[in-house]
Amino acid sequence: MSEKIRTQHLSRKAILYVRQSSAYQVSHNLESQKLQYAMRERLMQLGWREIEVVDEDLGRSAAGLVTRSGFERMVAEVCLGKVGAVAAREVSRFARNSREWQQLVEVCRVVDTVLIDQEMVYAPRQSNDRLLLGLKGSLNEYELDLLRQRSVEARREKARRGELLVVSPVGYRKGQQRLEKDPDRRVQEAIRLVFQKLGELGSVRQTLLWFLEHGLELPATNAHEEVRWKRPSYGMLYSMLTNPAYGGAYAYGKTEQLTQYEDGKARQTVRRKPREQWLSLIPGTHEGYVSWESFERLQASISENVIRCAHSGAAQRGPALVAGLLRCRRCGHNLVVHYTGSRHDVLRYQCSRGWLDNGEPRCIGFAGLLVDQAITREILRVVEPAAIEAAVMAHQEQARKTDEVLAALQRDLEAAQYSARRAHKQYDAADPENRLVTDELERRWNQSLQRVREVEAQIEQHRDRQGPSAAPRLEEFADLAADLQSLWHDGETDPRLKKRVIRTLIRDIIVDVDAQAGEVILVIHWKGGVHTELRLPRRRRGQNRTQTSTEVLEAVRVLAHTCSDQVIAGALNRNGLLTGRGNRWTKNG
Repeated sequence: MSEKIRTQHLSRKAILYVRQSSAYQVSHNLESQKLQYAMRERLMQLGWREIEVVDEDLGRSAAGLVTRSGFERMVAEVCLGKVGAVAAREVSRFARNSREWQQLVEVCRVVDTVLIDQEMVYAPRQSNDRLLLGLKGSLNEYELDLLRQRSVEARREKARRGELLVVSPVGYRKGQQRLEKDPDRRVQEAIRLVFQKLGELGSVRQTLLWFLEHGLELPATNAHEEVRWKRPSYGMLYSMLTNPAYGGAYAYGKTEQLTQYEDGKARQTVRRKPREQWLSLIPGTHEGYVSWESFERLQASISENVIRCAHSGAAQRGPALVAGLLRCRRCGHNLVVHYTGSRHDVLRYQCSRGWLDNGEPRCIGFAGLLVDQAITREILRVVEPAAIEAAVMAHQEQARKTDEVLAALQRDLEAAQYSARRAHKQYDAADPENRLVTDELERRWNQSLQRVREVEAQIEQHRDRQGPSAAPRLEEFADLAADLQSLWHDGETDPRLKKRVIRTLIRDIIVDVDAQAGEVILVIHWKGGVHTELRLPRRRRGQNRTQTSTEVLEAVRVLAHTCSDQVIAGALNRNGLLTGRGNRWTKNG
């Protein structure tokens, strides 16, 4: 027995601390567990009869980032003076961070408790042993950091080569050092349809609404990377559409973990890093669902949908056609639109961003209807020469969209029929007398058949909505193109469609107000690089967009020589004459 172990130590119990750092080690490194539990025999040889084993921290790291209830309970009992010795196979099992290690050594020094490992006995009250324990604690912490650093550097180097495959996104499976497409054709076509719809509709939200409108499901993977079909959500679509893997590129280091402390507890958060800070981005490493050039164009489209100073943003609801495109020539901020009126249809553009954000003076403001009408005339002037070709392409596009929905539903039907046939085979293969099994298999078969009927009903509803339609003749397209202006001004035309047409042709519009000339100055920057300047008369207070008939105006002039305003208004109202806006007359007009 060591001379450091005395009677007061043996009169108290000994604690054997057993720990492994991860669940994998607990499951596979069984020999290490046996060696740690064998320390009980060493304690008995040293003279202890009451030995308590603390092993509730199995699977917990000693780096200091997680709470270890077993270690805390052991330290608490040492503080109470109930423990004569704490033992472990190696002292690194106690702690691999200076805070917890120094806490244990100091507590053992105060209450005169010895520490024991496989090699020797340490008495913290002796300066040499305390120095050795401090050195070993520092070495244990350094060793952990060194191992972690080596592992991280090896992982980073493998990621720089594009060979580190951690998680395969939906639609892909892990292959030999690269991703391979999922062999399920239904999964492939669904993902292609997502990217195709983003290119057509221009925003993630509109893509989501299109899938929800047609009742189409999209594939998703669970923790075991098994494919499940579910109703799409915005986060699900955004994650898919912004993942470089679908453009055929390998990307690593897109996010980083941050540690925040709330109420004294560490909380892990994830932050998405800008692309220039990614560790690795290698295009062309595997087959993509879209080309890398198409993927980059789609990312630019998504970024432009965010309303910022330099972007117009996605097309919003409301009658203002150029909202988001107007930029102030004086300060560079985007103009905002304000709606007034009983029907919320009177619009006014104002440069008030500087006032809202920084308290700066307001720059300019003007009525919006005249500006929208001028931009509409310019758009129609540009579009009309190609109206026939656009109409033909629009019809072909509509027919293709109908086929896309029908093809997706037919793929869903094929998958549902396969599940039903498989459930039927399982039911037939079971023993009819084993009702505990056949009842469950019959229930699954009925669910599969119900799913088949639901998809078939969706297909019938889709065909009924479309109805039989013959392809229009070229002459009909010519008549439609000739009436383009009436279609544009039709109240049934979706304003968002008009805004998308405008954003397709116009990059932005620089606007200013000439107060002396009473004009609004517009400089249109077209997508092709051409600039057009327009000068529009600014509507002054008292001016109306509608005109009162000349007969009424002449009657007012005659009556004004002899009658007051109230008498004139009453006379006009008695004769059923209305203002240019269709209202009754008052003494104010």
